[in-house]
Amino acid sequence: MFEMLLVLAAAAAAAGLLSALGYLLAWGVLHGRRDGPGWEKLTGCRYAHRGLHGPGAPENSLAAFRRAAEAGYGAELDVHLTRDGRLAVIHDGDLQRMCGVSGRVEEKTAAELSALRLGDTEERVPFLEEVLPLFAGRAPLIVELKTDWRSAAELARRTVECLDRFSIDYCVESFDPRPLLWLRRHKRSVLRGQLSQNFHRRPSGQGLWNRLALTNLLYNVFTRPDFVAYRFGDQERLAVRLCRRSGVRMAYWTLRSWADIILAEQEGALVIFEEPDQLKEEPC
Repeated sequence: MFEMLLVLAAAAAAAGLLSALGYLLAWGVLHGRRDGPGWEKLTGCRYAHRGLHGPGAPENSLAAFRRAAEAGYGAELDVHLTRDGRLAVIHDGDLQRMCGVSGRVEEKTAAELSALRLGDTEERVPFLEEVLPLFAGRAPLIVELKTDWRSAAELARRTVECLDRFSIDYCVESFDPRPLLWLRRHKRSVLRGQLSQNFHRRPSGQGLWNRLALTNLLYNVFTRPDFVAYRFGDQERLAVRLCRRSGVRMAYWTLRSWADIILAEQEGALVIFEEPDQLKEEPC
């Protein structure tokens, strides 16, 4: 009996040690900075994923953003750098899905993009400086930086310079840790977030190391983000649970039901949602 008690005590001590190591891991590797300015200005609002898009208002179009702003929502949007250095608001790097043509955003000039249309509408790919006046003084924005192999630092710099010309509250996020590292070094006043999901389930062209590092938020040790933006369906990943337990600020994407929205907001997370026809309550 005494030996059994010793074994149980040793097991309990080992479990406690592992738990403590887990918290140290969360604090030392996953944790970002706690004192990033302006987080409170982003809470209390819901964010329409690529605008309030629907019939006649394609995703990331001026029509979709106008709908979101008029309804009182914030918006999440995506920014690419064009060949001539303009900030195009579009999700895919490849133009086929949204514009029906081959080629990539970074290969096109602003004039070439402006000649294209989104889907079967008259809407075109907008530029960031065209979107921002819709939200200035009304609602905040979550801006995702979409990088290619050459553009990380330049995209981050140009984006925050453009945003800072307007009276608007915002944060910046990216799957790519490089622009977040640039912001940490050169623009610490900007709230920055590490985007991620379970890349083991959805590789998205990532190599093995990147899948491991992004899924488990290992780049946080270098970028020290102000928040983590994780796919809501993957929220039970160990890295996400450790983040929540250690007080890391969270954002979740993309929520499509009231039950999920309420659950996320109870955690204090920012909510990025779609399917707005189902949403009937006050936006912000």
